[in-house]
Amino acid sequence: MPGVVYSGGAEARAFQAPERDIRGVLAEGAALFDIEIEGAKAVPVVVKEQQHHPVRGNLQHIDLQEVRLDEAIQAEVTIELEGTETAPGVKGGGVLEHVTREVTVEALPAEIPDQLIADVSAMEINDTLQLSALVVPEGVTLVADDPDDVTIATLSPPRVEEEPEPAVEEEAELVGEDGEAPAAEDGGDGDGDGGGDSGDSGGE
Repeated sequence: MPGVVYSGGAEARAFQAPERDIRGVLAEGAALFDIEIEGAKAVPVVVKEQQHHPVRGNLQHIDLQEVRLDEAIQAEVTIELEGTETAPGVKGGGVLEHVTREVTVEALPAEIPDQLIADVSAMEINDTLQLSALVVPEGVTLVADDPDDVTIATLSPPRVEEEPEPAVEEEAELVGEDGEAPAAEDGGDGDGDGGGDSGDSGGE
């Protein structure tokens, strides 16, 4: 699989590596790792961009960014929920939704966490957990305009299924039929009376 390593103002370097090896490194979840190209000195890099096949979804190309260990960088870090099964709201039938799954952080490359943990074990129904409540390691800064406006998770009330309404429709149809029946009877009585009157007139 092809890839490119970018390094600031220096010329980008293309490389190829077995897809299985690249997937193995990415699966470990490390934000920072070393890459060695054609016997050159290994350099620390972070993932800059991944390109996936639009249909199959498999990784087709990867861009890496060389970094300096003494300079802070920004990187995307996944957010994992902890305590989902013990949350009182979940036990009460509420629906827990993981809204924000990644967040941008800034730190020295070696201090970027593999993931951040959001504790939802105390959430009740109708509670929300904001980014501002996330505990981050020392030396790591969350990159967000207002962490209070970023929702990590919500716990909604149990979903109530609406009851079907066939009984109401059936009742409406029955009313319609009853309404037509008197009209038919009235017409019959009118014809009968008319016939009787004609007979009487003829007799006279």
